Amino acid sequence: MKLVMTLLVRDETDIISSNIDFHLDQGVDFIIATDNLSIDGTADILHDYERRGLLHYIHQTDDNYAQYRWVTHMARLACTGFGADWVINNDADEFWYPELGDLKEVLGAVPPTCDALAIQRFNFPPRPMAASDFFADAMTVRERQSFNALGNPLPGKVCHRAFADIEVEQGNHGARRNGHALAALPGPIAILHFPARTYRQFANKVSKGGAAYERNTCLPPEVGSTWRRLHQLYQAGELEALWRTMILDDSMLEAGLRAGSLVRDHRLEHFFNRRQAGRSVRA
Repeated sequence: MKLVMTLLVRDETDIISSNIDFHLDQGVDFIIATDNLSIDGTADILHDYERRGLLHYIHQTDDNYAQYRWVTHMARLACTGFGADWVINNDADEFWYPELGDLKEVLGAVPPTCDALAIQRFNFPPRPMAASDFFADAMTVRERQSFNALGNPLPGKVCHRAFADIEVEQGNHGARRNGHALAALPGPIAILHFPARTYRQFANKVSKGGAAYERNTCLPPEVGSTWRRLHQLYQAGELEALWRTMILDDSMLEAGLRAGSLVRDHRLEHFFNRRQAGRSVRA
């Protein structure tokens, strides 16, 4: 079985290498990455993986956040150009963590009558961090049940078998063929989600993503509602105040743990620590 992951990225230098290395370790065979106007060195990182034969690079110059169209193109290419059997459509801040084994083992065990899996996401709130801190070391507490910035339950993501006629919905929350949604069974995978790591990263994401949504005249206004609302706060000069309420300080952390709304989750931290220890032994 061949597992291909797609990535749509923009200005992700603080996390993109970690994301790619993690998923390659977890059974992903190849990556198709679309870089949408990065200016921070993300393209250089992706080209390095491309030179190593691990990644196919696409440069997307449109600035209208047509995610559904760009990801659909990658997902179809995974089937027709790279021989995928399964496709994971991913974002740079999402880590697909299998409950047992690796991702290829999980997907290989899916009954042949099932074409898609629905995977739940869990947000890791931002923590006070120094500029030199690694996000997976600092952000080791997640929400038991996650909500978006509008207070609505955080929607999950869908991975699917490879099809030449697949249509991926905006946000990667579903997939269709011939206009019909693929029925998705719950999968034994958790998506560990780190959408807000530093204020600089968060504000850059909101300012560019929200403006891009405003330029997209094909999507109805309710699509991307979280991005649009955050962008309104950014334009009003209120985003940093929201950010300060998002940071999980020690007192909030302890209160959340006692109430059960937060849980400690060191899985990603332990993964990268083991990986670094292995490098040290080989050196």
